[in-house]
Amino acid sequence: MIFLDSLPAFVFFTGKGGVGKTSLACATAIRLADQQKRVLLVSTDPASNVGQVFGIHIGNHITAVTAVPHLSALEIDPQAAAQQYRDRIVEPARGVLDDTVVNAMEEQLSGACTTEIAAFDEFTALLTDTTITSQFDHIIFDTAPTGHTIRMLQLPGAWSSFLDEGKGDASCLGPLAGLGKQKEQYHAAVAALADPLKTRMILVARAQTTALREAARTHEELSAIGFRSQYLVINGVMPAAETMHDELALALYHREQLALQKMSAVLSTLPKDQLQLLGFDLVGLPALRALLGAVQMPEDGQQENKSNTHAGNAHITDFVDHLPQAPELESLINEIERDGHGLVMTMGKGGVGKTTIAAAVAVELARRGHPVHLTTSDPAAHVLAAIDGEIENLSVSRIDPQAATEAYRSQVMASKGKHLDTEARALLEEDLRSPCTEEIAVFQAFSRVIREAGKKFVVMDTAPTGHTLLLLDATGAYHREIARQMESTGMRFNTPMMQLQDPLQTKVLIVTLAETTPVLEAAGLQDDLRRAGIEPWAWVINNCLAYAHPHSQLLQQRAHHEVVQIQLVAEKYAQRWAVVGLQKAEPIGQEHLQMLMKLPISTN
Repeated sequence: MIFLDSLPAFVFFTGKGGVGKTSLACATAIRLADQQKRVLLVSTDPASNVGQVFGIHIGNHITAVTAVPHLSALEIDPQAAAQQYRDRIVEPARGVLDDTVVNAMEEQLSGACTTEIAAFDEFTALLTDTTITSQFDHIIFDTAPTGHTIRMLQLPGAWSSFLDEGKGDASCLGPLAGLGKQKEQYHAAVAALADPLKTRMILVARAQTTALREAARTHEELSAIGFRSQYLVINGVMPAAETMHDELALALYHREQLALQKMSAVLSTLPKDQLQLLGFDLVGLPALRALLGAVQMPEDGQQENKSNTHAGNAHITDFVDHLPQAPELESLINEIERDGHGLVMTMGKGGVGKTTIAAAVAVELARRGHPVHLTTSDPAAHVLAAIDGEIENLSVSRIDPQAATEAYRSQVMASKGKHLDTEARALLEEDLRSPCTEEIAVFQAFSRVIREAGKKFVVMDTAPTGHTLLLLDATGAYHREIARQMESTGMRFNTPMMQLQDPLQTKVLIVTLAETTPVLEAAGLQDDLRRAGIEPWAWVINNCLAYAHPHSQLLQQRAHHEVVQIQLVAEKYAQRWAVVGLQKAEPIGQEHLQMLMKLPISTN
């Protein structure tokens, strides 16, 4: 494996959701520990399942993985880190400043940017504190810091005076205010991240157009801030040998090879590895060691890989017998249609097919004669490509974060920056490059779109989970401010958050795959939504192999492992649910989108 050659002290795995970052990070950590290296495995993922992979509880402290000598693990809890960060900033002001000022400070520090910065605050010690780094030969990070977080920490040094003089705007400078005393530590951390002798960034992708596009975007973002040492791992590639007697496997193979052929030039220049699709869950030490070819799977795993027709038929019969009766996507749309209008939002982690499901719902409602507005808040989404042509009754738009943010920046510079001197204007411009500026701008555009749902169907394809929660943070903050202002007047009011919380106006579809990590993250998203007073309406299990009748032994094994996750969704998580089977053809265009309405018919 090229990405394993001469590994430096710090190794980061990053990529879209569901591409296998956690599995690769764990497998790499185990491989190094097996070579007698002292290794610390760190997860900065809010929905971390590293503990589940090893079958132990880890939490927010360095924990020895007893089953693997020389390996320790740590799961950074972003929410706990954010609360500690807020307390550190706000507590000294209590009893000193007026309560209204303290409340304003808490409100400014309540958003997702504070959580993101606080998580960075937690792991910078892992890069710079010699009392920690001296204990380990390698520190492996599952989920790298995002480019825009690093960008925030590279802001000019005059944060404190800029805030004190009231020149800042409602973006990330509030959360950044707590960093002043630690700027040297942050600069050292950023320098370590950018040093190829100390740090390697490993971009993980699948052989899919969207995942490769996301990897290219991440590569360019990280390169722009000085991260030169980047490698590419394309995970879960369909082996050619599995295509001989299975039309579905053959179709998937051709789709992947075409995506690899069209991979962007910026990725083609990177050192890269390909890992084949495996037929077993990457949970437990034997499976993780097998991922990088260190060992073979144990005998029971080898038995599943034996390729004879009789065994294959027995295997598929076994998991089919345990499948629950699956509702089809069409059944959900029948219920949605009864209201005649409303907001439908698809949510979930990256890579689960939110855009496809949103397009399928919108196209079907339009086909039935309803006026529909399909829109997206995902910067990487391609709803127009999914539709592939004009459809009667359907309008399509995109909340362009870049355009919305640029308009917002211009507005602020023209008003607040009008009377500032050159230095202050430069600082304000730097402030307005923060991601929280985008949050505010996108929220304004989002609010305008959902007002339409009182008269027609509005179907929104949201950004991946983290960005969606950022948007909900802004929506909730706006609601609280309006409620505070209107409280004394006694007047009735309606905010976007109130519309999202009303099940008669908004239906949230949580989209997932029948795999451990996507289901765990979807369950976490559901919990987050419920804390915001939003009850998810339904779950959609997308690209499901178990209901697609595979013949390939490899795909049958994967289908067998889906059953537990399907049962979890059906019996534990979802009030209502539906399944969309994995398709032979890319679900692009009206004809193929309509095929998602019903489960595939068996050709046996």
